[in-house]
Amino acid sequence: MSAASVSSYLGVNTQSHTVRKRRDPSVPDSRVPRRRRYLVCEPRHFAVQYAINPWMRPGEPVDVVRALDQWQALVDAYRAHGHTVDTVKPVPGLPDMVFAANAAVVVDGRVFGSLFHAPERRPESVPYEAWFKSEGYEVYHPESVCEGEGDLVPAGRWILAGTGFRTTREAHSEVQEYFGVPVISLTLVDPYFYHLDTALFVLDDDNIAYYPEAFSPGSREVLARLYPDAVLATREDAMAFGLNSVSDGRHVFISPGATGLVGRLAGRGYVPVPVDLSEFQKAGGGIKCCTQEIREIRS
Repeated sequence: MSAASVSSYLGVNTQSHTVRKRRDPSVPDSRVPRRRRYLVCEPRHFAVQYAINPWMRPGEPVDVVRALDQWQALVDAYRAHGHTVDTVKPVPGLPDMVFAANAAVVVDGRVFGSLFHAPERRPESVPYEAWFKSEGYEVYHPESVCEGEGDLVPAGRWILAGTGFRTTREAHSEVQEYFGVPVISLTLVDPYFYHLDTALFVLDDDNIAYYPEAFSPGSREVLARLYPDAVLATREDAMAFGLNSVSDGRHVFISPGATGLVGRLAGRGYVPVPVDLSEFQKAGGGIKCCTQEIREIRS
């Protein structure tokens, strides 16, 4: 959707250039965390065996022991902050299965599955679907290329949806029809930010953090209208995977390399929780890539 069509669709005044009341960003709000349920996959078979994004160099050595330690530190951090963590069993020959976010998007207990762009990753959908079914969920099979939470970011009243490198606009339409939730299409233009979750993350139901230059001019305008008080990241923050973060509404699990963004988040009243997943950056992934959120119906 264009900026104007977004405003019209949501019934807001396009002359105001905002859809929410502005807050004074210099006065941090009281941030309240909400307990989450996350699905992750142990990186037992993690490796860089092919190149499907600019970060990947086939054959680059991966320290699997270090990757396991970093991944466990993330799981421990989630649990230490009161969140539930479930695991899906890794499958040999699927080195990117650790990136659980790409397998699906879950909204109100409904699961929209994945159809990966790269043939190398398409088999990952099978074990994830089996896990969801074992937990009693039905899984929708997309007809168009769709890479789960990599490009589909539930954000309060709508779903922000990335396209340009992986997930197609046709998939955005499928998502809207399946969930009955407005979908805001955003075009990514920088190949280093090939998924939406490398360029943007949701802080809470009302705000986000993002790197503007990862998006097309029209998409930047849409984001500026929807989130006038967003936390903006520099390219340095983004290249350090600072936007591949996970927030529970108060605590932000974030790459320690994104020092500028860490400071800006703290200034807004969020509590950064640095977790080093640098070994996974060799494959173009980070904290959010390794984390699938299971969103049940909220009471």
